[in-house]
Amino acid sequence: MNVHGQRTRGLTLIDRSGYSIKPATVDTLARMTRYLVVPGRGVPLADHWSCGWVNDYPEFTWAPEPPGPPFVAAERVAALHAAISADDEPAVLVAHSAGCLIVAVWASEHTGPVRAALLVTPPYVEPGWAPESAETFDGFVGTVPRRPLPFPSILVASRDDPMATFEQFRAYANGWGSELFDAGPVGHLDSKTGFGAWHDGERLARSLSWPGRR
Repeated sequence: MNVHGQRTRGLTLIDRSGYSIKPATVDTLARMTRYLVVPGRGVPLADHWSCGWVNDYPEFTWAPEPPGPPFVAAERVAALHAAISADDEPAVLVAHSAGCLIVAVWASEHTGPVRAALLVTPPYVEPGWAPESAETFDGFVGTVPRRPLPFPSILVASRDDPMATFEQFRAYANGWGSELFDAGPVGHLDSKTGFGAWHDGERLARSLSWPGRR
């Protein structure tokens, strides 16, 4: 059953009066909530949880499909904006690692139909930091916005991430106005630390689409 008491997954949708509406299709489900998965710097391995969600669920799509390095922030922001703007249905953004920084930059430069965001283990960048040579640096170039995001968000923090301390995650959450979720000692929440399906993360992402969530 979906939130409206309608049966889904290939059966006929029935409204509250008991009358048949139309066959449930993947497209019908996808339009209920769309999830845009914002990748990190590299191309995730096939067993990465983000790949599993995109491959297993039609409502999850890349924004953009992981291009791999070099990581050009402006190109990633433009690709995310195109994906968000492609539909009027508010999206839940699901970002991992450097993808979280792209969400913050997008929100500081654009508006669009976004319901909420799940921000998973963003690497910490000191305020005002910039590399000596933008031409040779393969990473995030530019200042990471620290202002509150204009939509609800959950920041998933690790206790032993090599790219950020727990207090640095907390600083991001405070700046972005995010709810801080303590995931424990989970490394960078990637394939190297054994996170394939990551069911807890999927539940967090889907909770952001629940009616009344603010």
